[in-house]
Amino acid sequence: MRLVHDFGHRVLILERGPRTTNAVMAMPAGYMKYLARDTFLEMHQTVPQPQLGGRAPTVPVAKALGGGSAVNAMVYMRGQREDYDEWSDRLGGEGGWSYDELLPHFTGIESNAIFNDRYHGVDGQLKVSFPAHICDTTEDFLVAAQALGHRFNPDFNGAEQAGVGIMQHTYGQWGRYRRRSDAKKAFLDPLDGDPRLSIITEATVTRLVIEKGVVQAVEYRHRGETRRVTAEREVLLAAGSYNSAKLLMLSGIGPADHLRSHDIAVAADLPVGSNLQDHHEVPVIASTTGRSGYFGQDKGWPMLRNGLQYLLFNSGPVTTTGIEACLFYDPDGGARPTIQLYCAPIVYLDRDVSSARPTWGVTLTSCLLRPRARGTVRLRSLDPLDRPLVNSNFFGDPDDLRLTLASLAHARQVLAAGPLGRKIKEELLPGAGASDEDLVKFCGQTVKTNYHPVGTAPMGTDGDARAVVDPQLRVRGIAGLRVIDCSIMPQIVSGNTNAPAMAIGSKAAELVAMGA
Repeated sequence: MRLVHDFGHRVLILERGPRTTNAVMAMPAGYMKYLARDTFLEMHQTVPQPQLGGRAPTVPVAKALGGGSAVNAMVYMRGQREDYDEWSDRLGGEGGWSYDELLPHFTGIESNAIFNDRYHGVDGQLKVSFPAHICDTTEDFLVAAQALGHRFNPDFNGAEQAGVGIMQHTYGQWGRYRRRSDAKKAFLDPLDGDPRLSIITEATVTRLVIEKGVVQAVEYRHRGETRRVTAEREVLLAAGSYNSAKLLMLSGIGPADHLRSHDIAVAADLPVGSNLQDHHEVPVIASTTGRSGYFGQDKGWPMLRNGLQYLLFNSGPVTTTGIEACLFYDPDGGARPTIQLYCAPIVYLDRDVSSARPTWGVTLTSCLLRPRARGTVRLRSLDPLDRPLVNSNFFGDPDDLRLTLASLAHARQVLAAGPLGRKIKEELLPGAGASDEDLVKFCGQTVKTNYHPVGTAPMGTDGDARAVVDPQLRVRGIAGLRVIDCSIMPQIVSGNTNAPAMAIGSKAAELVAMGA
């Protein structure tokens, strides 16, 4: 929390979720126990998608102090230089959002266990490391991708992203054990007892009180009561791309026609919720001829054995998230990757798609890095406890589907290459005999979020009709209010969004402290 630690400001944090998660979530592998549960997640079901045959995929978002960093799979990935330089070009160079200008915000908060160079820091609070356990399927995937001509890349956050390699994660050594390094543990816990920082959890913000274009107060519900707090300087909104958009619109900031349809007085007519982007992925799933990967390791005796190994020796499968490696590449042969191909050393089958049973195997899932389609977030009602209407619009642009289909074909080549190919028993999904028409249908049936919604309050210059906030993250036309989460991305980054979210927070603290 740079505003307190570095700049001496007094800060109040209002968080709707609990103050802590639990000991299981702190373990690198622990998040898998909660992926499909609403304990620390809020499940947003999208509106039915015609291009997906009427499916309405579910997109979870965090509900805990520390946000997404407290519940995610902990991948530390910044994206590509071009992502940030394109932001800067859109902003006319204003605000300091180019890659070179943002790099100090990445390195400044990082405590990397492996790298210490221009691209990495070792003196920050956020622990970053490689998995302490790598399984046989991951090793086979690394070799298979190289057999197809992809180079081994030791550092996806370094000079170049393209290639295959092990992903860095936000966990590290805390005392005896390797544990999750989330925003709470890294930045808030060191400030425990500091009188300048106050935190109220299980407090749901219901609206911003705006008078004559100025944010006067924040209303929230806590322990059954509606309360109000006044900011001495500014209100900083970081509720995530869905709920930040919802809160802005409930407060009168958003598309005027939509607000009036809900009888909300318009404080600022801005395109809130109109630039939603999210990474999405489609799998190729195969069984193996023998035991491989992590199938069954979270149940019964294997789970007990792995837990004991972790508790006694701080080693074994519990010290990995299970998703250890990926390949960045472009199916069209370009130098700039458009696909992140994850290797999941397990078979997971959605019962709505196939009646086949999970078994020993591997899933290669193609994540589209820069989808062209844009979705929306709109109000469902005036009730601040109602979840907004989310339209992710997966495959809303035909090129998104084209690239995904091309990556499915390449994923099949990876499965057939090197030592990995010799272990594959059969392709379970989409199936070796699938026609082109079958593959298109399969994409619609299986496409899912990669948990990275962004862009619902994008940055832009005064002349940019698409912009909600300016390059200093101030909401246009409203004084005393900034948005400081992934909502402000004009274009989604080419990688997981946890690391950029923290860099945005660091940058925002500097902007506030400078009075920009």
